[in-house]
Amino acid sequence: MDPAHCIRRATLVDAAAVGRLLYDFNREYDDPTPDPEAMAARVRELIAAEQITVLVAGQPAVGVSVLRFRPALWSQALECYLAELYVVPGHRGRGIGRALMEASIELARAEGADHMDLGTGENDTAARALYESLGFTNNEGRPGGPVNYFYERDL
Repeated sequence: MDPAHCIRRATLVDAAAVGRLLYDFNREYDDPTPDPEAMAARVRELIAAEQITVLVAGQPAVGVSVLRFRPALWSQALECYLAELYVVPGHRGRGIGRALMEASIELARAEGADHMDLGTGENDTAARALYESLGFTNNEGRPGGPVNYFYERDL
């Protein structure tokens, strides 16, 4: 098995690598981002407080998924929000993103979640194809189906 497909839960020791990956992800899409050290500090803080769960692919890390759990309103279970999924460009197309997603879904179920949601850009067709192949829906293009929108606002 390709070592990059070995998925594990990140620990505080991984915060620097995770911070760098998240920084690179935002820079790739020209999104504003704190520097890698600030990202690492925030990741370390949130992991320690059990506010996020992070999975990493490979050693050294070449991919990451960041999950947040919250109580569900419509059931007694948890909901899981996939906050981030990123694979280093040179490692894409090898199934690492799929392995991270499958591990994320498995972990969410194990943690008691019965729902997972996420957002992605319209132009990120590779990510959209991955999510749809795993059963995520946005209903876009489905006759009679409503389109789901994801909104955000700085406060």
